[in-house]
Amino acid sequence: MDGDTLYSIGDLARRTGLTVKTVRFYSDAGIVPPTSRSPAGYRRYDRAAAARLELVRTLRDLGLDLPTIRRVVARESSLPEVAAAHAEALEVHIRTLRLRQAVLRAVARRGSTPEEMELMHELAKLPEAGRRHLIGDFLAATFGGVDGDPAYAGAMVSMTPELPDDPAPEQVEAWVELAELSRDPDFRAALRRMIERHAADRAGEPGIRPDAAALARDLAAPALAAGVDPAGPEAEPYVAALLAASGLDRAGLADRLEAACDPRRERYLRLLAVINGWPPPESLAPALTWFGRALRAHAR
Repeated sequence: MDGDTLYSIGDLARRTGLTVKTVRFYSDAGIVPPTSRSPAGYRRYDRAAAARLELVRTLRDLGLDLPTIRRVVARESSLPEVAAAHAEALEVHIRTLRLRQAVLRAVARRGSTPEEMELMHELAKLPEAGRRHLIGDFLAATFGGVDGDPAYAGAMVSMTPELPDDPAPEQVEAWVELAELSRDPDFRAALRRMIERHAADRAGEPGIRPDAAALARDLAAPALAAGVDPAGPEAEPYVAALLAASGLDRAGLADRLEAACDPRRERYLRLLAVINGWPPPESLAPALTWFGRALRAHAR
């Protein structure tokens, strides 16, 4: 099969690994026309036609459609341009498949109903503008009235998920769950109450003062490390320090710590870290639980 040798359809099929039927189809479509015909009328192909057929097979394996392949082999479109466009199309398709995979994994893990699966699918396929609108609505419901205060600007940014253009499956799954959580009216109302209370606590003060939960985290760290019993007398100085630092009475402090201990808040922050590629946040639950018990034990 060298030199000026001409190949039959059978020869081309064996050379390329395609079936005779497929070679005949490309020939009839004019994509790989025969070079000549034998005296008996059989098609014959030269080495250039064989090389063209190899290119066609490769392009089909990569998923290009026949009209595009026809333009490439006819040199109406350059191969680099076609490859770039097709790579971009494949990227979109891959992202779509990842979204579907994440939804199916979440459905399997949760044992979701058909209605829940449909909702998850709609949330997963939201474009960037739709995602921003959903989260913007959530932040407006949470920070409305204080969103113009520069002290809260950083808090709003830190609660904004930024799903990357090429997300990992776990990021997509986290986005679906976070989007569902952000639509929960009870969760929105609970966060709203926390923001309003904190805004009232710092009214008239410049800057932003750490909230009760952050103060409790820092003050409880040595007590937890030392194994101090929250119901024992050794816990009382820690309670007094937290009351002094927060400027709240016992009832107000207990109320704020209980609200901050909402597991949905911590879950939101953990999902946010996955989506944004941040380190997992430190759990406040041990500190808040410890101080909750200490406040009840030292109620005077």
